[in-house]
Amino acid sequence: MIYLDNAATSFPKPQSVINAMCRAQLCGANPGRGGHSLSARAGETVYRCREKLAGHFGCKSENVIFTCNCTAALNTAIKGVLKKGDHVIISSLEHNSVLRPVHALCEKGIISYSVARVNPFDDNETLRSFASHIRENTRAVVMTHVSNVFGTVLPVEKICALCKARGLIFILDGAQSAGSHKISLEKTGIDVLCVPGHKGLLGPMGTGALLIGEGVEISELTQGGTGSNSLSPAQPTAYPDRLESGTLNLPGIAGLCEGVSYLEKIGAERYVISHEGELVRLLCEDLSVIDGVRLYSEMNGGKSTNLVSFNLGDLHSEYVASLLDKGGFAVRAGYHCSYLAHKTYNTSEKGCVRVSTGVFTTKKDVKNFANCLNKIAKDKKM
Repeated sequence: MIYLDNAATSFPKPQSVINAMCRAQLCGANPGRGGHSLSARAGETVYRCREKLAGHFGCKSENVIFTCNCTAALNTAIKGVLKKGDHVIISSLEHNSVLRPVHALCEKGIISYSVARVNPFDDNETLRSFASHIRENTRAVVMTHVSNVFGTVLPVEKICALCKARGLIFILDGAQSAGSHKISLEKTGIDVLCVPGHKGLLGPMGTGALLIGEGVEISELTQGGTGSNSLSPAQPTAYPDRLESGTLNLPGIAGLCEGVSYLEKIGAERYVISHEGELVRLLCEDLSVIDGVRLYSEMNGGKSTNLVSFNLGDLHSEYVASLLDKGGFAVRAGYHCSYLAHKTYNTSEKGCVRVSTGVFTTKKDVKNFANCLNKIAKDKKM
């Protein structure tokens, strides 16, 4: 099986990630919950990963909050920042991990929200769309960095600057960009960054992080044991304890730390963008000459990403993916948990097939994929 579903979860993982997780399992102790040496060793593992992520994304280590995935980080940020009567702006390409918590708060009468339309060919038009939705009670902008469906790269720096000028909190969903695009809270002014551990950062599933900029206050969604201030009935107010109740995923955190270390060794942003960008370029060239293929690569506005989406004739995307699976290729099809993106680009009827490369994908892999799809197209008389 050739794996081309890295936008969902990167695979395979570096051996160092697997080794780190095994070592953490052998430790067997709870970080921050004991005075013995095993607990201290577990705590050191957590601290190393916190420091690693803080350095990678440009924030204080105590402002790195571990979560079980990016969705949990987004929910914590959105629900921990917005208050009764607030208004929030999201983009027309948001994943349901942004849309659904915002919509749920709106349905309960707590907040209101607007959807700014993204123009993949004109960042300034996208910026004007966001600006046009700002109201007196607008508190935040929550926005994806890269569309998980079409690979559209949104103008983060421009919209972040708009938020700073208007006194708004800027929350960035880095689900499809963390590990491949350079992101710095300190340099860009991002207030909150939410990332998954299991995608571009090459860590295991069940990991993620919420990274918080200077002076940003986020209320906790859960209260409980933190290993600190145990004689107080009140939740600690300082990060990370304020937002980290309960036992952390030590093996996952150990693996995530090694995933980021691996990326830094290969020169993540430079290598990943050039490598995966080249693979996507070759893939688009091969797919564009196959009869019946409708490529959506123009939706990324010509910017480098690791994914290509397409449809084949009138066939439903999930049916095409099943044929590719029989041919030995793992891809994602359907609606990709992104109602807004498919509504925006009129692909709601049959979704689309998404091919996403990774650090370990080769030119041979994408060439074989194109050959397989071409055979399917001929068999179906496209």
